[in-house]
Amino acid sequence: MTSDVPGGSLPRVAMVALHTSPLERPGTGDAGGLNVYVAETAARLARRGVDVDVLTRATGRGPGTVVLADGVTVHHVPAGPPAPLDKHELPAHLAEFADGLAARTRDRGYAVIHSHYWLAGEVARIAGARCGVPFVHTAHTLGRVKNLALAAGETAEPPVRVEGEQRVVDAAAALVANTQDEARALREHYAADQARVRVVTPGVALETFRPGPRDVARRAVGLPQDAVVLLFVGRIQPLKAPDVLVRAAGELVRRDPALRRRLVVLVLGGLSGSGRADPDALRRVVGDEGLDGVVRFGPSVSREELAQHYRAADLLAVPSHNESFGLVALEALACGTPVVAARVGGLPVAVGEAGVLVDGHDPSAWADALARTLAEDADPAARASRSARAVAHASHHSWERTVDALLGTYTEVTS
Repeated sequence: MTSDVPGGSLPRVAMVALHTSPLERPGTGDAGGLNVYVAETAARLARRGVDVDVLTRATGRGPGTVVLADGVTVHHVPAGPPAPLDKHELPAHLAEFADGLAARTRDRGYAVIHSHYWLAGEVARIAGARCGVPFVHTAHTLGRVKNLALAAGETAEPPVRVEGEQRVVDAAAALVANTQDEARALREHYAADQARVRVVTPGVALETFRPGPRDVARRAVGLPQDAVVLLFVGRIQPLKAPDVLVRAAGELVRRDPALRRRLVVLVLGGLSGSGRADPDALRRVVGDEGLDGVVRFGPSVSREELAQHYRAADLLAVPSHNESFGLVALEALACGTPVVAARVGGLPVAVGEAGVLVDGHDPSAWADALARTLAEDADPAARASRSARAVAHASHHSWERTVDALLGTYTEVTS
């Protein structure tokens, strides 16, 4: 293992992802982009000569310690009952997790603690202060920002979260924002010290998400060669707005009834968050739109299988009400697949000029954007040109560049 660490000054780093583990498959429960971020950056930091311990809450589902990759170990820290808990129940158990993190910090000699999401930030703040170790924080989502863009039926984030986020922002040695927009939100909504904010864009695993023949991909995932495939990847909850895609697909069929024979709307992911309160909500929308048999539900899949689904799709739709970045959009673009996304949060950065951004969540406007994208993609030359732009855009967002910036931040706060 070769070391890219300046002077070998960062022998060991703790990454804290309290409420969800990088061992969980994205698209299930609370697992999503955060899990991918932690797993990808930890593995690449280890290749640069940094020992990485990932600390997450013990849920009783597996062994206490798991090797994720060479140089990366996941430790399950007891905090509350050894069972899965909703993340809204976790604030009551932060003190116990902080005790465990502090003990491990003293034992393992972490140079820096990097927390992900506000729950992890709170325990990093407490343990870091006890042990005299600086902590770096990545929010991934911000409560005050999320409350400004709530989907119908969603409950506002509680004061305990917003107050916790404020304490974390005030105490962190550095705040890692995914985009300039998120950095601005930290300053405007949390009065963050601009000197401590670092913009570090997430990346994409270019070795996994890459272009390939659509016909081969469709055979691999069991989709008809002549289908028109609209893909949604993510947790099924109001925030992610899969209902917007379903309603837009219904509008497309009303405009062109013959399309129904070929149309496939593929939804990959499981129930999460407020979506669990009404697990049949999206299926009712499917029925209301007359799309039974058109909309297919599938579970979350492995990273390699997901890449095949991207390659098999005519386009990926990302209609979220809020996204701190939007990794799925970047992954699809890396596969050369068109992306139609909401103009919210970090999606304009993830999509860039390579995809289509839609203002608002009106199904008719989304139907227009989907129809235009499908029409352009029908021309082989236009499709090839769009695919090349997508791949070129994604190539500028490797995880290696992300890790370069994280190493610089770690070195800065420890010096």
